[in-house]
Amino acid sequence: MNRVFVIMLCCVLASCRTQEKVVYLQDAANKRTENIPVYQGIVIQPKDILSVVVSSQKPELSMSFNLPLHSYQAGSTSESHSYSQRMLGYLVDVEGYIDFPVLGKLKVAGMTRDQLSEMIKQNLIDEGLILDPIINTEFMNFKIAVLGEVRNPGTYYIQDDRFTIFDAIGRASDLTIYGRRDNVLVRREQNGLITDYRVDLRSAGITSSPVYYLQQNDLVYISPNNTVAARSRINENRTLGVGISFVSLLTNIVVLLFLR
Repeated sequence: MNRVFVIMLCCVLASCRTQEKVVYLQDAANKRTENIPVYQGIVIQPKDILSVVVSSQKPELSMSFNLPLHSYQAGSTSESHSYSQRMLGYLVDVEGYIDFPVLGKLKVAGMTRDQLSEMIKQNLIDEGLILDPIINTEFMNFKIAVLGEVRNPGTYYIQDDRFTIFDAIGRASDLTIYGRRDNVLVRREQNGLITDYRVDLRSAGITSSPVYYLQQNDLVYISPNNTVAARSRINENRTLGVGISFVSLLTNIVVLLFLR
């Protein structure tokens, strides 16, 4: 009976320890409030592609400020072809400019979508081109990559630029049981620099991290836990052992041939 009790106690303790390793936001208390930095929005960077749509009560005035639709082949078979249309975008050059119709070159790098929309709107009004413009700006190539111990690793294109690290994990269908929740890497490239951040998904304090809201081209990497790492080393040793055995076999064959 004592042995059974000890075994059961060990199982309970082990399960509690496992839960501590895999549960997200485990220190979040009920109805706890926390001040987090105000979300300022993603800033435009060189090589971004932007969709800028101008509209007004007089469509003929705004027509010259909008890029045309581009037809492309979405898929085909031997019997039929399928075509779709999408709007062309403005590529931000390496110096941070876009070439906008009539208004010319505009410095956009470092602005948010809302700031760019407001600048274009004000310029159109000041120039007397459109009195009531409505500007809608969107990112066309906002993407993030999620790699490592997740169920569906890959690169994901995002519609909404208010995108958190938990959104990214959800898009990748969550971590596998072998992924480390306590040491997630987010690699960010900005202003010609690459910065690495380490975050703990188990802590509610992650909302204060500068990488809680992801930016374009961020890389989220989930490293494997010690179990997977140890298994990898075992496989490497097995491969090495097979290689040594094979070389030994060849050596024996060569020796036997020469002895004849």
